[in-house]
Amino acid sequence: MGTMAITSDNWFTSLNPGPNRSLRLFCFPYAGGGQHIFRAWPSGLPGDVEIYTAQLPGRGRRLKEKAFTDLTPMVKAVGEAIVPLLDMPFAFFGHSMGAIISFELTRYLRKKYNILPVHLLVSGRRGPQLPSTEPTSYDLPEPQFYQRLRALNGTPAEVLEHPELMELMLPLLRADFSVVETYVYAPGASLDCPITAFGGEQDYKVGRELIETWREQTTSTFTMRILPGDHFFLNTSRPHLLRLISQELRQKAQAVT
Repeated sequence: MGTMAITSDNWFTSLNPGPNRSLRLFCFPYAGGGQHIFRAWPSGLPGDVEIYTAQLPGRGRRLKEKAFTDLTPMVKAVGEAIVPLLDMPFAFFGHSMGAIISFELTRYLRKKYNILPVHLLVSGRRGPQLPSTEPTSYDLPEPQFYQRLRALNGTPAEVLEHPELMELMLPLLRADFSVVETYVYAPGASLDCPITAFGGEQDYKVGRELIETWREQTTSTFTMRILPGDHFFLNTSRPHLLRLISQELRQKAQAVT
């Protein structure tokens, strides 16, 4: 990664730039995902919230850059790039892989800069202190890896059945799965910021009891919200999710104005 990689412009894109913002919300994608996940979010959130999407290597305009396969260097790079944008109150949202990125990024910023988000919003992921009970899949042969993708229900069938598209996507998916599956939680002090954890009613891999385990990661308020849908409820129940996020952020935005 050259010096160009560690710039805010390269790593983050504002979806709704403009004046009169009182809060910045930084959004981190699930494995294989990019900015497109959050494109419709500005219309569903309060107008004084500026939404930034993380543009991680290996996707979007950074398609030709090598994707990270390990969380620690990724978080360090993101942490250095995000600092110039933290000149006003901010919050993090992350789904699945993005939940772990945003959690470890919060710990990184606390340790290095003594700053915290006003709210950490995590989604579709068990508490980080719980180790995985499943074998790794990022290094599976292609047929088994495809089976795993089909089971997760997050890769559209038209992509799975399109060899050229899958050839493009496969390195990124393997890299992102490696980020998630090789992650090892290091015990540490709980965070002092509120955490809201979202889950899907039909997400059988990440049930209510696993979403609940995020409670251990904060000394502040903890809220759990379960929405209709499977692991990708953030897409299928987006209006509902954005209403709930709006409630949380509206309170924070009002508190700082």
